[in-house]
Amino acid sequence: MFQPESYLPVLLLMILSMLCWGSWANTMKLCPGYRFQLFYWDYVWGLIAGALLWGFTLGSICGHGPSFLPDLAQTSGTHIGFALLSGALFNIANLLLVAAIEIAGLAVAFPVGIGLALIVGAIASYILLPNGNPLLLFGGIALVVAAIAFDAAAYRLRETDRRSLSVRGVIISLIAGLLMGSFYPFVARAMSGQRAGGPYAITFVFVFGVLLCAVPFNFLLMRKPLDGSRPLIFSEYTAARRSWHLWGLLGGLIWCTGALFNFVSSRAHAVGPAVSYSIGQGATMISAAWGVFVWKEFAGAPQRSKRFLTWMFIFFLAGLCAVALAPVLWK
Repeated sequence: MFQPESYLPVLLLMILSMLCWGSWANTMKLCPGYRFQLFYWDYVWGLIAGALLWGFTLGSICGHGPSFLPDLAQTSGTHIGFALLSGALFNIANLLLVAAIEIAGLAVAFPVGIGLALIVGAIASYILLPNGNPLLLFGGIALVVAAIAFDAAAYRLRETDRRSLSVRGVIISLIAGLLMGSFYPFVARAMSGQRAGGPYAITFVFVFGVLLCAVPFNFLLMRKPLDGSRPLIFSEYTAARRSWHLWGLLGGLIWCTGALFNFVSSRAHAVGPAVSYSIGQGATMISAAWGVFVWKEFAGAPQRSKRFLTWMFIFFLAGLCAVALAPVLWK
């Protein structure tokens, strides 16, 4: 399987992971009128397709360790259980995050939810495998916390007539962030120790865990939507436009690609899961940029709100640079 070890190609994979994780939600924005609970079924199938695609390509070429299928066959039940659990945690967190995107928008839901996930996931992953300069790593995380505060301030200034809905969106984002930060340490456990799975095998088990959890949980959200809208029935999914199904599949494929690249990077000896996850969660800044510059979510906001957004980007960039340097300046 393909597994780079030198820092430059690993850094490139982490940056690609960040771009994928920060961009997949745009596919949902391209389906106006397609409720996120219906979109999510296509998204999950896109995850499965992505795991199989990369497993039978990069995961099956000559390189480090066994190829995709032999690696999957030798993985112990305990490690498979960790991967399934991480997939279930991610699924619940991601459904809540997508709900928050519908309520609060990309420029808010991602910075608040994924920013909090960065803090939780990075600290837990560092405790498991302490790679990287701790001063740079946690200093970078502190800068991200400041960026989240600026984003929240910009959001409060933008909202003038949707106060109750705003609070709901932020609360859902925070819950999603706590759960999102919990899944990655279980992925790290699934890829460490004897008879652990490699990144391609674990990615497949992970997305299968997403599918198993999505069936009951997404059906629940169809019946009881968090945004207060009307309940949905499954026939609305089958009656949706073909282009909407394709966008949902593409969204899942993009996210799975980012996850696979991130898992591969975390296995590099010079990096480790804490650094890989932290850089991948720079997706927050990417998604905020999409929301601000493409979808114009702050077009009518006061000037002070836009200044806060500027500081948000500055602090996120500074934090990510510090995290990226953590493996290089670590002895």
